[in-house]
Amino acid sequence: MKTNHVRTLLCVLLFPLFSLPLLAQDTADSTGLPGDGFSLEAAVELFKKAQSPEDFEKLLNSEENTVNNLDLNEDGEIDYIRVIDNMAGDVHAIVLQVPVSETESQDVAVIEIEKTGAEEATLQIIGDEAVYGKQLIAEPFEEERSQEGRHGPALTHQPVRIVVNVWLWPSVRFVYRPGYVAYVSPWRWRVYPTWWRPWRPHPWGWYHVRVRPYRAHCHVVTVHRVHRAHAVYAPRRTHSTVVHTRTVSHGPRGGTKTTSSTTVRGKNGNVKAKRTTTTRTGPKGHVQQKKTTTKVRRGRN
Repeated sequence: MKTNHVRTLLCVLLFPLFSLPLLAQDTADSTGLPGDGFSLEAAVELFKKAQSPEDFEKLLNSEENTVNNLDLNEDGEIDYIRVIDNMAGDVHAIVLQVPVSETESQDVAVIEIEKTGAEEATLQIIGDEAVYGKQLIAEPFEEERSQEGRHGPALTHQPVRIVVNVWLWPSVRFVYRPGYVAYVSPWRWRVYPTWWRPWRPHPWGWYHVRVRPYRAHCHVVTVHRVHRAHAVYAPRRTHSTVVHTRTVSHGPRGGTKTTSSTTVRGKNGNVKAKRTTTTRTGPKGHVQQKKTTTKVRRGRN
């Protein structure tokens, strides 16, 4: 009996040591920007299962879904995210917005939808640059895997990611039904639904682990596919001076950018080439991106 107690005590003491590397790995991915508290991929998954924009708003602000971890005004409490649909013809720009004070609001992201056929629609979510440090685009995808051929196993290929037709999503069908009136959240600064109570933000490592599964069917991309919807949203974008200042103070993507140049000369002293290296580091000093370009000077040496 005593041996069992000793083993239990050892497990309790040693568990934090084994979990430290995993926690350190998650923390290293933090940018230090407000966007660390809101997963675009998770928002897409909630929108996929929502029945309407109003239902989507409720899912976003539900603590049990662990998607909203934003505290843009840094008051120690989670912000309420309201949903506003900007509709123009067959395009929708559904804004996710936080009232940060009595006078200012900040767009967190916008879900842009375009109808591309009788029963086809394309969707992307765009993270606001004041929240993420730069405009961030994500979209749902499906994977098409190689299968065995008639005469033996097929060659090994990387899975092909296919852009998803979101027409059958309940929330998409809802906004395209006849007679739909664009949803605009009735809630504002310090006027929230009775069912909602703010909670304290969770640490980055805790939050990062819980939203990781949402990335299985959504990924960050660099191609903008919904130009008409974005044109509808662009003139309506709302940003807060307080949030913008906070983002700028963190530098590019929450770190710093340094540039160094090296000149290469020939035997007679003439310039042959100029090499420029740009390095971006995160808030904790780790290198996030490094790019080197070389310009060769043509002509006689």
